[in-house]
Amino acid sequence: MRSTLTALMLLSFAGAAAAAEPYHLIPGAVPLDSGPDGNTIVLDAPEGLIVFDTGRHPEHAQKILDYAKVRHRPIAAIVNSHWHLDHTTGNWDIRQVYPHVAIYASNAIEGALATFLKDSRADTDKMLADPKTPAAARDQLMRGRAVIDHPDRIRPNHIVAKSGRMSIAGRRLDVHLAKFAATEGDVWIYDPRTKTAIVGDLVVDIVPFMDTACPDGWSKALGEVAKVPFTTLIPGHGPVMTRADFNIWRTAYDNFVDCGHSTAAKEKCVDGWSKDAAKFIDAAHRGYAKDAAAYYLDTRLRSSPEEQQKYCKPLKA
Repeated sequence: MRSTLTALMLLSFAGAAAAAEPYHLIPGAVPLDSGPDGNTIVLDAPEGLIVFDTGRHPEHAQKILDYAKVRHRPIAAIVNSHWHLDHTTGNWDIRQVYPHVAIYASNAIEGALATFLKDSRADTDKMLADPKTPAAARDQLMRGRAVIDHPDRIRPNHIVAKSGRMSIAGRRLDVHLAKFAATEGDVWIYDPRTKTAIVGDLVVDIVPFMDTACPDGWSKALGEVAKVPFTTLIPGHGPVMTRADFNIWRTAYDNFVDCGHSTAAKEKCVDGWSKDAAKFIDAAHRGYAKDAAAYYLDTRLRSSPEEQQKYCKPLKA
């Protein structure tokens, strides 16, 4: 009897402590041998929990569901920072448990489905047809393909079309829409109550993921983030940042883009990123960050003028 009462008291204490958190972070990861998961941030609201980004892998989505179970609170809303599958695939896992969950995001997924994701679907088929593709990779590829084939699994049912104060699950938040930045429409939020900015892939610790980026629009979006009086910033990937950290990362980003637009040697630009962002690049990802920076330099910053502007306007088939 005493042990049962003790257990109940511990659970009650854990729930109260969790409720007192300004936010709950479920960290993502960028493995060297698999696709990444973005960070997930959970906020309390009067109507339940608000989940900001849901990851790619089922294990990540399960952590979100497990947290809701421990808290004895429903997931009332999802906010997707952008449509990249490492931030949205878990929407479906959550919808199966909470079918009436509200999903807030921009409508940028529509253009992506007709272009980038359509091409990804074709590449996925080729990889699945290759007998050398490992079983673990096949599972990930098939999960991603299912989302592309059934986009309603991750589509928003509440479109964020402009910036402004919104009530989500009964909680008032400043919701911002950055157009033509990391994607055609990046949603980020600022919580005045805790002075916390949750910015998705507008900030990525080890290297900016520029696959669908408009680099100059991204720089503008970082300027908008800088205008809000946050003291804590949670990036799309990587540890929580202070305002000072953000300023260092923003400077590193702008320097990299400026170098990319110049005639400086490729190695100078890549080494410049590695030096300027050194604080955010752990030893295991140093090679990855340099290779990615070189790739984005070639494909986004120094490709043809048409290709450089590809993601600076609405995507069309």
